Amino acid sequence: MTRVLVAYGSRRGSTADIAGWIGDTLRDQGLEAEVADAGAVRDVTPYDAVVLGGALYAGRWHKDARRFARRHAVALSGRPVWLFSSGPLDRSADEAEIPPVPQAARASAALGAREHRTFGGRLARDAEGFLASRIAERTGGDYRDPDRVRAWARQVAEHVATTQGTEA
Repeated sequence: MTRVLVAYGSRRGSTADIAGWIGDTLRDQGLEAEVADAGAVRDVTPYDAVVLGGALYAGRWHKDARRFARRHAVALSGRPVWLFSSGPLDRSADEAEIPPVPQAARASAALGAREHRTFGGRLARDAEGFLASRIAERTGGDYRDPDRVRAWARQVAEHVATTQGTEA
């Protein structure tokens, strides 16, 4: 069975939720998917493909996603990789494709990623912390679209299924 790792960098759990939706969808499509915190992954060699996601904070991709990309770039060479970001606190990610922030763009190039997708984020209106609480006052809420995430994950699964055995 084809094994896919869905790794994520998340501070408040929103990106972890998205990674979980992706993992569930990949499993529904007949793939073996493992969802893990990017900072905890030590070895990617058991996987045939990888999906890596990072939360966006102040225009930066989560540090665990950046470190994962650097740490595993050589091992992922030749394996299909997809990237995603989560974070816009509005509906902009649903209305048009948003290009990756610079750190995600560098990771995409280094990993030879097939695609990068940006999804809306979530910030609770009662978020703690000075900066988070100030942002939450203006734009807090849940802007994630589970159907859009799952549709993208089905595309990833289709690509993995059609290339299994020809790439990895």
